[in-house]
Amino acid sequence: MSLPPEKASELKQLIHQQLSKMDVHGRIREILAETIREELAPDQQQLSTEDLIKALRRRGIIDDVMKELNFVTDNVDQELPSSPKQPVGFTDRQSTLLKKTNIDPTRRYLYLQVLGGKAFLEHLQEPEPLPGQACSTFTLCLHFRNQRFRSKPVPCACEPDFHDGFLLEVHRENLGDGTRMADSTTMLSISDPVHMVLIKTDIFAETTLVASYFLEWRSVLGSENGVTNLTVELMGVGTESKVSVGILNIKLEMYPPLNQTLSQEVVNTQLALERQKTAEKERLFLVYAKQWWREYLQIRPSHNSRLVKIFAQDENGINRPVCSYVKPLRAGRLLDTPRQAARFVNVLGYERAPVIGGGGKQEQWCTLLAFLCRNKGDCEDHANLLCSLLLGYGLEAFVCVGTKAKGVPHAWVMTCGTDGTITFWESLTGHRYLHKPTSPDEPSAAEQPKPLYPYRTIGCVFNHQMFLGNCQPSDSVESCVFDLNDESKWKPMSEEAIKSVCAPGATTSLPPFPPLCASTIDASVTSNEIEMQLRLLVSEHRKDLGLTTVWEDQLSYLLSPALASYEFERTTSISAGNEEFQDAIRRAVPDGHTFKGFPIHFVYRNARRAFATCLRSPFCEEIICCRGDQVRLAVRVRVFTYPESACAVWIMFACKYRSVL
Repeated sequence: MSLPPEKASELKQLIHQQLSKMDVHGRIREILAETIREELAPDQQQLSTEDLIKALRRRGIIDDVMKELNFVTDNVDQELPSSPKQPVGFTDRQSTLLKKTNIDPTRRYLYLQVLGGKAFLEHLQEPEPLPGQACSTFTLCLHFRNQRFRSKPVPCACEPDFHDGFLLEVHRENLGDGTRMADSTTMLSISDPVHMVLIKTDIFAETTLVASYFLEWRSVLGSENGVTNLTVELMGVGTESKVSVGILNIKLEMYPPLNQTLSQEVVNTQLALERQKTAEKERLFLVYAKQWWREYLQIRPSHNSRLVKIFAQDENGINRPVCSYVKPLRAGRLLDTPRQAARFVNVLGYERAPVIGGGGKQEQWCTLLAFLCRNKGDCEDHANLLCSLLLGYGLEAFVCVGTKAKGVPHAWVMTCGTDGTITFWESLTGHRYLHKPTSPDEPSAAEQPKPLYPYRTIGCVFNHQMFLGNCQPSDSVESCVFDLNDESKWKPMSEEAIKSVCAPGATTSLPPFPPLCASTIDASVTSNEIEMQLRLLVSEHRKDLGLTTVWEDQLSYLLSPALASYEFERTTSISAGNEEFQDAIRRAVPDGHTFKGFPIHFVYRNARRAFATCLRSPFCEEIICCRGDQVRLAVRVRVFTYPESACAVWIMFACKYRSVL
């Protein structure tokens, strides 16, 4: 393979730099002197090249050099990003280094290094993990201008050993042509922060959101040589948002180096101006929101008890307009249909915001990055994400805020069809419900079937552009009319007022929306692993009961179509393939034998936890603990992967045995 002259010289330069870095020349000189002194006979005047190479190989120099030279294949086709502006995707340190060797010299990059942490006092007493021992870990997730990164997991400690580098592309298409490098002044106008989310993962793979921090990186533009070191104090989340959880040491470096740096005064002035403009916009919106609320209460005093949510607190305890939590989000090629998007949101875990002590539900709407990195969240987080995805598919979607049975506050999604059809989407289950309003005055109302949806009252609906308060005489969902253009039924907020604080780039306090990332889970490998673990658990359980276990692989394999059919039905609401499955089972079960099967669905991959849950079902326990003649057991696991490494795990236990009367 021949290289062009410029590439050949570049390769020579890289090799030279690597050899200099390892001080190979100095080591060769030492070995040469040693070899001449020890091995050269007095009558021999010169040392051959072969003798020198043998000496170098004997002392391990050649092996050391070869270890340092990593030959990688940059196969672009293997990993397609979910959007055109996602050059590095969801990457760890290794792929960041790979990207670093292929940087575009006409682009500006910010090299962000995390050089350890300290003062994570919650882990002060944590013992040093033994080699190979499972322990809780910290993972740092970053988002910057449509690029996502993830650090290597490090053991939780008072001083966690973070040592990762991330190459963030600053240059943007509309910041100049391909031949013109973005200068300091141009980059000073880029107000996007680096959003950093710290996740803790325990030994059972349960994740906890530790901190969410917005790093202002532009201080590097005013530092000498375009390099600066920062000490970042991370604060807790929710009720602990005023408590420090730890400190990260961060180094920022511009690449290529800046020809001309700005004065720190210019940078500080720009940041102060942005904060001032944002504060003024937020103040004006607050004044408007108060006026809107007064007018809303004047329509009917009972409106005071309705769930009309104009502001919501994020994980850092900051009040933000609810419309800022929603934005049209395109999933690229990761999700094909709105219903598949609903299934993806459904398999993300559900967890209410943690609260210390009593006092009801804790208020916490997470930013999208925190929700995705933790892989679980409250009903509002699910509803906001589903609404954003449906808006991305071109539907007229809104988040609804109201109550379920017993007055429990809840959020779900609604879409309005062009023909006036109203569809409710439950983001926690993926179910869809058609809404037909009923009038309590109609004599036939008592005869009408009870609606299938679980929602009782509705206070408001919103998306990224609109906010409407329900001002109908009753806030009951059953009797509600969703003609959103009728101001006698829905009181709208000014779209201009919403746009002033919620439109992209309107204020610097708005967290940018990250792109979705492809799953890193191998579905086949994970399915096999869980299945093998379950076989072991079943065999041990039966052994404790004094029962032998005989597995039938063919019967296990025959369960696969059923699991695929269940997932297809969850995604599309269409049942298919059941006839073939039933026919195959009838053929596999001889006359005089009985077949029993039990399917169950999980959104986590912990086999032991799933098995414990299965045993709580009397029907499943009956299969696992089956006694009889010629008992044959089967288990099949099928993992279906979704973006963000979310997954639906289907398990079916089955048995067949000879019926003895």
